[in-house]
Amino acid sequence: MTERKKVLEEAQRIVIKIGTSTLTRASGQLNHEFLSELVRQVAHEHKKGKEILIVTSGAVGAGLGKLNLHKKPTSLPERQAVAAIGQGLLMEVYEKLFAAHGITVAQILLTRDDMDNRRRYLNARNTLLQLITGYKAVPVINENDTVATEELELRFGDNDTLSALVASLVGADLLLILSDVGGLYTGDPRREKEVSLIPVVKEITPEIQAMAGEAGTLFGSGGMQTKIEAARIVTRSGIAMILASGEEPRVIERIIAGEELGTIFLPAQETLLGRKRWIAFAGQPRGEIVIDPGAVEALVTHKKSLLPSGVVDVKGRFELGDLVRIVDEGNREVARGLSNFSADEVRKIMGGKTRTIAQILGYKTYDEVVHRNNLVCLEEPAGARE
Repeated sequence: MTERKKVLEEAQRIVIKIGTSTLTRASGQLNHEFLSELVRQVAHEHKKGKEILIVTSGAVGAGLGKLNLHKKPTSLPERQAVAAIGQGLLMEVYEKLFAAHGITVAQILLTRDDMDNRRRYLNARNTLLQLITGYKAVPVINENDTVATEELELRFGDNDTLSALVASLVGADLLLILSDVGGLYTGDPRREKEVSLIPVVKEITPEIQAMAGEAGTLFGSGGMQTKIEAARIVTRSGIAMILASGEEPRVIERIIAGEELGTIFLPAQETLLGRKRWIAFAGQPRGEIVIDPGAVEALVTHKKSLLPSGVVDVKGRFELGDLVRIVDEGNREVARGLSNFSADEVRKIMGGKTRTIAQILGYKTYDEVVHRNNLVCLEEPAGARE
C-alpha cells in the first residue's frame, strides 16, 4: 500500500477549502451548479461517518454578483461592505443545499485575533469539535472580512492559511484544497508547456517553495505561495494536504477513495502537538530576537534553549510571555518562542552569561531567554524523511 493510499484510508476528519475562483464564475457570481455538486459529495462522505469542515471563500464574489459589479473594490470599507452583502447570500446557499441532504450547517467567522489569543483559540477549537462530534454538523468557516482590519498582522491574508490553521486547530487528518490548478507543477502550467505535475511532496524544501506562483484570477487572493505555506503548516502538524482542481468531476469522492489526483503533501516526520502548534503557526509574533550561528546550531541541531550569550540584537517591543520570532543574522526565521524577558531586558543581557543576569538587571527570574519547552524550530531537520 502506498503512503498516499494509507493516509487517505485513515482520514476521518477532513477540512475542505474551496477557493473563490472555484466557487464563482468569471462574472463573480456564485456557481450554483458547482456548489450543488460539491455539497452532494460532502453529504455522501458525511453519511459514511466522515467529520468534514468547509473553509469557504466567495463572500466578496457573491456580493459583487449581487451588486452587479465586475471589479473587486480596492478600499477597505468597500471590500467589507461587499463581503457583508455576500456572506449572507453564501450561507443561504450552503444552508439550503445541505438541508436537502438532511445535514445541519453552522457558520463560523474567524479573525486573526481569534487565533492570536490563546484562550479564544482554544474556545474556537472546542466549539468546532462540539459541532462535528456532538451535533454532527458541517461547519462552514470564513474570515470575518467585515470586521478584520487592513493591518497584515490581523488578517489571514487568504483562506489557504485559514484552512491550514483550522486543520491544525481541530487535529484534522487531511486538508483538501480545491483550486483552479490541478496541483503543484514544476512550473506555471498556464504559461509554460513543458511542465509536469508533482504527485507527491515529502518535504517542503526551498526548491518546492521556489515553484510557487502568483494569484491568477480576478476574484481570488491566494496564489501557489499561500498553498505551499498552508502545506508547511499542516504537514508540521502531522496532517496531510492534497491540492487538486475543483473542476475535476467527483473530485472529493475520488480523492478520498484513493485516486491519484493532484499533489499530496505528506505529514512531516517531526510533528508538533498542542500548544507548540499555536506557537509555531497561530500566534502573532510581537518582535524579533537575532541570534549568532552558535545559537542557531544549539536550537536546531541540539534542541537547546536560547541563552543570552547567543543573542546579538533585538527588534521591536515585546513583554515577558510574548511570542517572538527568532532569526539568524541573515534574517532567516529559525524558530518562534515565548520570551522570558521583555525586549528592553533582552537588550541589556544579550551577549552575556546566565550568571550575570542578576547583576545586570538587579534580579533574575529565568536563566533562558526562551526555554526549550516554549520554543519551536520551524524547519524539519534535514534528512528526516528519506
